[in-house]
Amino acid sequence: MPKRSAPFALAVVLLLTSSAPAAESGRAFTLDDLYRTKAVAEPAISPDGRTVVYAVGTNDWAAKKRTVALWRVDADGANARPLTSGDARDEHPFFSPDGKTLAFVSTRTGDPQLFFLPLGGGEAEQKTKFPGGIDSPRFSKDGRFVVFAADVTPACGADAACNKKAADAREANKIKAHLADGLLYRHWTSWKDGARTHVLLLDLAEPDAAKAVRDLTPGDFDSPPFSLGGGGEFDLSPDGKELVFASNRDADPAFSTNSDVWTVPVSGDAGALASPKNLTAANKGFDGAPRYSPDGKHLAFTRQTTPRYESDRFRIVLRDRATGAEKDLTASFDDNVRDFDFSKDGSRIFFTAEVKGRTPLYEIVLSTGAIRAVSSVGAIDAWALAPDASFAVAARRRIGSPAELWRLSVAPGADGNGTRLTTHNAAFEKEVDVRPAEEISVPGADGKSVQVWIVKPHGFDPAKKYPLILNVHGGPQQQWADAYRGDWQVYPGAGYVVAFPNPHGSTGFGQAYTSAISGDWDGKVMKDVEKVADALEKLPYVDKDRMGAMGWSWGGYAMMWLEGHTTRFKALAAMMGVYDLRAMYSSTEEVWFPKWDLKGAPWENAALYRRQSPSEYVTAFKTPCLVITGEKDYRVPYTQSLEFFTDLQARGVPSRLIVFEKAGHWPSAFEMALYYAAHLDWFSRWLGGPPSPWKPEDLVAGR
Repeated sequence: MPKRSAPFALAVVLLLTSSAPAAESGRAFTLDDLYRTKAVAEPAISPDGRTVVYAVGTNDWAAKKRTVALWRVDADGANARPLTSGDARDEHPFFSPDGKTLAFVSTRTGDPQLFFLPLGGGEAEQKTKFPGGIDSPRFSKDGRFVVFAADVTPACGADAACNKKAADAREANKIKAHLADGLLYRHWTSWKDGARTHVLLLDLAEPDAAKAVRDLTPGDFDSPPFSLGGGGEFDLSPDGKELVFASNRDADPAFSTNSDVWTVPVSGDAGALASPKNLTAANKGFDGAPRYSPDGKHLAFTRQTTPRYESDRFRIVLRDRATGAEKDLTASFDDNVRDFDFSKDGSRIFFTAEVKGRTPLYEIVLSTGAIRAVSSVGAIDAWALAPDASFAVAARRRIGSPAELWRLSVAPGADGNGTRLTTHNAAFEKEVDVRPAEEISVPGADGKSVQVWIVKPHGFDPAKKYPLILNVHGGPQQQWADAYRGDWQVYPGAGYVVAFPNPHGSTGFGQAYTSAISGDWDGKVMKDVEKVADALEKLPYVDKDRMGAMGWSWGGYAMMWLEGHTTRFKALAAMMGVYDLRAMYSSTEEVWFPKWDLKGAPWENAALYRRQSPSEYVTAFKTPCLVITGEKDYRVPYTQSLEFFTDLQARGVPSRLIVFEKAGHWPSAFEMALYYAAHLDWFSRWLGGPPSPWKPEDLVAGR
């Protein structure tokens, strides 16, 4: 690879233009437009393969309310029409095995509960009234049972009245306090307070409501464990006799990623349910997301083989239920597997994965082990496979295209782009210039290529120079993907070039590239960021004197690190960032993360903690910096940002602090209005862009 001193034309290779129309049309994207796009998601295909039901989310900015309705469309894209309406959230649709009933989860009566809608006509009927609501329901193959996840007081189990009494007592108590005798006492945005997630079974044939619901995973364990995005951690065997579920039952769950796959007999007595069978005890890494094959002879599940490492590569393992023999189906596949499903005949498994800034859909032929890409276009957020496995329906977005449903043929040689089935955002796309992206490759640390997405501003003129914002992603083991989101559109709509690199530590470029960041937060990844910035400032349309940078979570850490190590950026913005590594270790909830990524506890590796902590470089702070955090962020406690802001102020560095009172690691959709307005205001002040159309002060004051 050429050295940094090589001509710029050799150092940056233009690969492709990634999203939709090259010629811009429509007006510039504005903050208001964030709340005008429809969120098309969660496709479910009827058992006869003729109908697709899906969810459509709508935002009402004036009311600060999000509603979700269910729609149906023919599998060829004809006859799209709503199935539900109102001011609730009707989500997670799935069909009964006979196709006569559509089940879904709705908030129309308060907490999320299970509803059945007869497709032959009639009103939706509520099927659960469990305190706190339910999650991830699914039918047994014969349609008699529904299993779902719910938070329970372990002593109450499936007893709804007992759980309600416990919740009401805590709510009515004048003493508001939390008590813990072990770690993981809170997680992401909530305190545990003795609650556990269990799998409950609803017997639709049982007329006595008190007997109709049973707890299949009793005990003081989360079974299934917490999962970002929810769902996927349990299944019923095709004969309805066995439940398989994931659960981490290690003595030190805050330090462990050792979720295992367990089974219990559905008709088992209390003793049998309290003594599940562990199928994966030999693997000390993660095992989860179990699925039975259609004939019931096999179990498939995802696995990580490295203990206590949350960013190890996920693979798909197939287990013979009779012999216990296991086979790694994706041993030759060096990227992260996400969702998977069997074809109805059980001959193939389809899965999505994180690959080079996209989430393609793949097929595995089980008889040969052959893996083939079905579609490598954009970001697939959710998908469903047709009963005959001839096509899939995907909720897909791209940088220049909001989410819609697409029909993807799985035949070899078929067009991977597929056929668009829905047009919920079509009018919006005609009115607004939703900017596409370009993809470039920059030589980074150790000569490795760093993928960078670039979005040019509305009204782009190659003869002009524009301010630029470099956005470093969080994780750090994640990827910037070819996916529509606000960061890609709000700033270009305001006249900025934006760049999104996937440096060392990113997923999608092989496990070695992902693993390279662990213990090296100040090394290769920071060299990558530097080299990317070097390349960007040489672009003929970038004003190198008006470059800023921003980042969230680990990206926030990167901003705090840059604050003490460079003055090349005229403004920085750090969101939910890690500042003091020693304090972070003892205040985060998932302690396995710093234990692995920082190579031990602070008292075991004190030199690394000091060297890689941005808080050690306060005397070099000079760059104006915006700091944003949330009080309910238990992943990266908000005190990290308070410390950073204090030190910026103490050093006389221009800075602003915004703390969301009710937000965790991710603010809500409507809180994000303040997030974007604050960034536009900050970058306008220091990079010379236009002022924010909404003043942060007004949003905070409620004006």
